[in-house]
Amino acid sequence: MKFKLFSQVALREDIPKYGLKKGATATVVEHYQMPEGEEDGYSLESFNVEAITVEVAESQIEAIKAAVLQLGKY
Repeated sequence: MKFKLFSQVALREDIPKYGLKKGATATVVEHYQMPEGEEDGYSLESFNVEAITVEVAESQIEAIKAAVLQLGKY
């Protein structure tokens, strides 16, 4: 599994069926392991749209990199 359950991801492409745009963020809520040679899938939730779960292929999402805080010396 490339993406852990409950990790935050962003779409790599638009999903017109749901009006979702590339870069929209969501949470991984399910992983679907496919047979060898096929791409794994994931269910995503929380696109700032109520009651929607979207199924995507692994190649359609990417991890969100954690922001690094730079603290200055005072």
